[in-house]
Amino acid sequence: MTKNCILIGAPIDAGQRRAGCLMGPAAYRVAGLGPSITELGHLVSDWGDVALPPLEPAACPNPAVHSLSEIVGWTRALSARTAEALAEGGFPIILGGDHSLALGSVAGAARHAADRGRPLFVLWLDAHSDIHTPLTTQSGNLHGTPVAYIAGHRGFDALPPFPAPVPEERICLYGIRSVDPAEHASLLKTDMAICDMRVLDERGIVAPLREFLDRVRAANGMLHVSLDVDFLDPSIAPAVGTTVPGGATFREAHLVMELLHESRLVTSLDLVELNPFLDERGRTAKLMVELVGSLMGRKVFDRPTRSFG
Repeated sequence: MTKNCILIGAPIDAGQRRAGCLMGPAAYRVAGLGPSITELGHLVSDWGDVALPPLEPAACPNPAVHSLSEIVGWTRALSARTAEALAEGGFPIILGGDHSLALGSVAGAARHAADRGRPLFVLWLDAHSDIHTPLTTQSGNLHGTPVAYIAGHRGFDALPPFPAPVPEERICLYGIRSVDPAEHASLLKTDMAICDMRVLDERGIVAPLREFLDRVRAANGMLHVSLDVDFLDPSIAPAVGTTVPGGATFREAHLVMELLHESRLVTSLDLVELNPFLDERGRTAKLMVELVGSLMGRKVFDRPTRSFG
């Protein structure tokens, strides 16, 4: 099945405090993301980077929250751009940028799904649950809040109302292994599918993912995948400011992507938290490009020998 892939750059650093993620979109392009997709027979259009619109004042009762006006601006711009790409029949790939970009990308996907009369499902490939709200975050980093926003939790008054909150049973947190007390309390009350590393160690990579994909298929749903670099083990993907040991291995990550390809359910994709300043000769950017290749149909026996020379 040929996809019309639309690359949308989201050079966002404002959702956290460690500079460098704004270089992510350029790193993906330099690493050959576009050509690697066209080699698999798909179409690629690069819409360039989204520009931050003029900022408006925004306030939050939590004094720890920072860069709120910027995040509101990015959310509006990325929501509109993602919805536009989907409306044109495209497969948007949002190149981050920190994970706060999902506040906008998933909002745009939700708007489009609602317009189509189809349910949206979200697969969150991440070391973190990102289920804080602006009221509960202690760091003030809004890249830790998108899942709560997507699910319609309270505390996001400063942001645009989420167009069609995703019921929690349609959200799968896959690969999480770093959850703070406030997030843990929230997760105890949730109906989300929680596939933390304990679950994946006990049940394996495949079974929990297939169960979630079966639910998407049964509902004729659209599937947004949000892939954080820290889903991967830092030994193979060092270019992220939020490393957590014990992540997905090279083989496990490619298996996840191949299963997603075989499902034919994915309709939009985020690539987030790549910080090229922390990379080693581009190895993380290249790995992420390879993972997108697996999502687009490259099989393990098609993979060339890798070189970092």
